[in-house]
Amino acid sequence: MKKTVRIIGLVIADGVLVNLSYMLAFLLRFEFNTDSPVFLSYFEDYLSVWIFLTLIKILIFFFTGLYNSLWRYAGTDELGKVVIAGAVATAAATTFLMLVQSPFPRSVTVITMFSDILFIGGLRFGYRYIRGLRGNRLTFSAQRSAKRVMIVGAGDAGAAIIKEMKLHPGIQAVPVIAIDDNKSKLGSRISGVRIVGTRKDITKMARRYKINEIFISIPTANKKEIQDIMTECGKTNCKVKILPAIYELIGGQVSISRLRDVDIEDLLGREPVEVDLKEITSYLKGKIVMVTGAGGSIGSELCRQIAKYMPRKIVALDIYENGVFDVQNEMKMKHPEVELQVVICSVADPDRMKEVFEKYRPHVVFHAAAHKHVPLMESNPKEAVQNNVFGTQTVTELSEQYAVEKFVMISTDKAVNPCNVMGATKRASEMIVQARSKRSRTLFSAVRFGNVLGSNGSVVPIFRRQIAEGGPVTVTHPDVTRYFMTISEAVQLVIQAGAMANGGEIFILDMGKPVRIMELAENLIKLSGFKPYDEIPIKIIGLRPGEKLYEELLLDEEGIDSTSHKKIYVGKPLDLSMAEIRDSLEVLQESLKEEDKVVKRALRYMVPTYHIKEEPPKIFGDDPFLRNDYV
Repeated sequence: MKKTVRIIGLVIADGVLVNLSYMLAFLLRFEFNTDSPVFLSYFEDYLSVWIFLTLIKILIFFFTGLYNSLWRYAGTDELGKVVIAGAVATAAATTFLMLVQSPFPRSVTVITMFSDILFIGGLRFGYRYIRGLRGNRLTFSAQRSAKRVMIVGAGDAGAAIIKEMKLHPGIQAVPVIAIDDNKSKLGSRISGVRIVGTRKDITKMARRYKINEIFISIPTANKKEIQDIMTECGKTNCKVKILPAIYELIGGQVSISRLRDVDIEDLLGREPVEVDLKEITSYLKGKIVMVTGAGGSIGSELCRQIAKYMPRKIVALDIYENGVFDVQNEMKMKHPEVELQVVICSVADPDRMKEVFEKYRPHVVFHAAAHKHVPLMESNPKEAVQNNVFGTQTVTELSEQYAVEKFVMISTDKAVNPCNVMGATKRASEMIVQARSKRSRTLFSAVRFGNVLGSNGSVVPIFRRQIAEGGPVTVTHPDVTRYFMTISEAVQLVIQAGAMANGGEIFILDMGKPVRIMELAENLIKLSGFKPYDEIPIKIIGLRPGEKLYEELLLDEEGIDSTSHKKIYVGKPLDLSMAEIRDSLEVLQESLKEEDKVVKRALRYMVPTYHIKEEPPKIFGDDPFLRNDYV
């Protein structure tokens, strides 16, 4: 209803303005000599046809879309519409006058066209200007409570953000200054907002203009450029928001609603991973692919990305029904063309797993099922062994039995010289995979990487929650470091590594430089708009059971070779026999009947690089659990 009233009002106003254009044209043409017989003759002709001329021009305005635009947001596109509408409407009116044999002087026609453009455009842009003044009055009235914003990036995206902020004072944010590295723009203004410096001036200008928030609006910037800007923003006490990269923006649309909080990947400065689509597609297209642990962070992302490579079927297997239920719903919506079979099952249940392999007979298996939380597994070693070690043993045996073409296990940097149960169980799993590959047609391999950003229980969501609650942010040790990688990046590389596998490899992903967790906490606090230690305290709580100060990606005896992918390396296969592995597994199986400390000792028997911190009880004499030293 409101829109209809607005259109009717515009039509009436345009009708008046069109006729004012003709009257002005006649007056100018005849130099305001209204008593001239020639003027009176032409004016009488105009009065006989004015209503037809008005209708013709109004119809042309309709067809050219002048009544469909939101003129409060009028810009260059709308200006173009006005010019085209004015020219076409004048041409149509002139054609009509020729048909009824009442042509006006050519000068009247030209003056009328320019007057139409001036009046019609002036009405609409005047409306926009008045709305802007009204918005500015509201902004000034709320100036004290509104956030003062610096816009980093004075290109098209920055201009769009500034204009939207000015048109929506209700968001309680005022664009105060802009920053851009193009020095030719310095001193210029965007909708009244002055460009005052380059990225090197961010800290100084934030202090000078009392900035509360910084909006980074450079969707075309690469990760390294964003990281550099983040470093400068981190020197201020401003909250930082960022516009996603252009490929993440739907249709390239820029708006304030697209701004998001800063993520750790923005701080890491990592470029998107490139994969060999031809190589990947060749081993996944038309195949039945099983993903164990499909409801977890890595498993669910595997399902999403595998679906892009046209598999015949994905078998998503998990013991935890809620996670895999979400995967099923997402896949139905985003990849309806891919057949997805969800199986609720534990990999540690050999009989049930045999049924699954018998029914689906997969060509490729991605084994992501595992218990992963270090402190929890430290206090529950039997579950860790049962799920991580014997689950892997079951899945590898069945993969070989049912002639799976490729088997890829997800491992972790914690498997290298492990000092916790979780890491030891993953190293034991790697050993099983490597030993079985020696005599199998199935190509067994494992992929080893560090912490995954955004995964369940990862540090960044925990820090964000703690910051939102006012702190403290808890850090285990001031010197602790970790490798980080995004879920999407890790999974793309896992799939690529699967294409490279020839059997027995442990692929190692390039994780970049390790990140000091204390610095990560400080940066996230700063970029959330708070002062570390002052407004948000940081509390050192000590290393948890089984944690290291730093993680490693390679055993000393493995060595490392490069691959055809610059972010994937391969550890040289170790000389492991299946007979030795079976012996160790028997010892480990027997330990499950004993107390937790015995289980850890059995793990140490299987994984010589496992360092147990507590002294194990020596109560078994010459028992095989005591064959290795623990110092």
